[in-house]
Amino acid sequence: MQISNNTNKRSRPNTFERLESNVRSYARSFPQIFNRASGAELWDSQGRRYLDFLAGAGALNYGHNNPVLKDALVDYIEGEGIAHSLDLQTIAKEKFLTAINDILLAPRGFDHVVQFTGPTGTNAVEAALKIARKITGRSNVISFTNGFHGVSLGALAVTGNQYLRAAAGVSLPGTTRMPFDGYLGDNFDTIGYMERVLDDPSSGIDLPAAVIVECVQGEGGLNVARGDWLKRLQALCSKHQIVLIADDIQAGCGRCGSFFSFESAGITPDIVTLSKSLSGYGLPMSVVLIRRDLDRWQPGEHNGTFRGNNHAFVTATAALETYWRKPEFEQQVIAMGDQLDKRLQALAARHSPAIWGLRGKGMFRGLVFENSDHAAAVCRKSLELGLIIERCGPHDEVIKCMAPLTISRSLLDEGLDILQRASEIVLD
Repeated sequence: MQISNNTNKRSRPNTFERLESNVRSYARSFPQIFNRASGAELWDSQGRRYLDFLAGAGALNYGHNNPVLKDALVDYIEGEGIAHSLDLQTIAKEKFLTAINDILLAPRGFDHVVQFTGPTGTNAVEAALKIARKITGRSNVISFTNGFHGVSLGALAVTGNQYLRAAAGVSLPGTTRMPFDGYLGDNFDTIGYMERVLDDPSSGIDLPAAVIVECVQGEGGLNVARGDWLKRLQALCSKHQIVLIADDIQAGCGRCGSFFSFESAGITPDIVTLSKSLSGYGLPMSVVLIRRDLDRWQPGEHNGTFRGNNHAFVTATAALETYWRKPEFEQQVIAMGDQLDKRLQALAARHSPAIWGLRGKGMFRGLVFENSDHAAAVCRKSLELGLIIERCGPHDEVIKCMAPLTISRSLLDEGLDILQRASEIVLD
């Protein structure tokens, strides 16, 4: 039954305010009631169209209701396919395992096994930290300034955001924070600093079980680790038998061009966490890729009721087969990233010094504002003009562009035109 727009407008906002927890966040920036979506476009309950440069915070790299993935899912459901299976063996899981091995792992020379965890990225991080500690017998973990890895207690301990950490209500031990690449300026050798303290038995830094790193820090402000920095980090971990964990939950699945964000650096992490756009359809799913010789789990040591989301396996397999079997899609993403880069560079130059820089990689780019209030105002004005876009960074000073990877050039330009217009209104 269809509810009229007038009833919808009058009653629904009160429902959310009255019945949903105060913890809701995105709805505060985008208070519209959305009811339809296709590709990079959303429509609210009043029929107004918006371009989506948020893409489910990176969970919708292939857009809303991607027709290839939707058809695969509908066929599976109509065929009475198993929906929930714990960690039982199913045809859907077998097809996904075969696809991820044949399309992603084997061609890259990765000898990793796949661990299915609970369906959130933070659960994948928890599993990665646990197995690293189990392997090494050590407890300390090195993480980096401005890193974000999730909000469950273990993942939150390696997350830098003060606001999120304060909500834990308990101490968050077992971690040591190190400066990310460039955090202390271009002339400070952060890997050299790490090497010095790890080599010195009196530095006060316990030899860690693991180092966890985002090669591109999504929530932290789109800070990109240089390839040489990542290579030296891997060498340092190898020297001390430290497990290197690459958190590719937001930066992976093609967001930076190649499927994994670290490929251009030529490194092979010991453990990789994936979630968000892994299913390709917004269906909850996460995995941990573990180097085969490090797979020291005993049966059931890390589990989760919803680690067998077969609907997600189906759409994930369709995404891998459709977009990653051949190199054309990766080349397309790189080309679109170049277009995005050129447009944002021009926008930043037009409004310098109010916008003083550009960060990111591939289709994961952001404008750095001198004043975070200006960034907020540009996002609000963009929404008024029909563009959904959000901020990141320690002071929310970076406007983050995360359009679907499958967006057309015309829609990408339309969204960037709106962003440009909003910037002119706020900054001129």
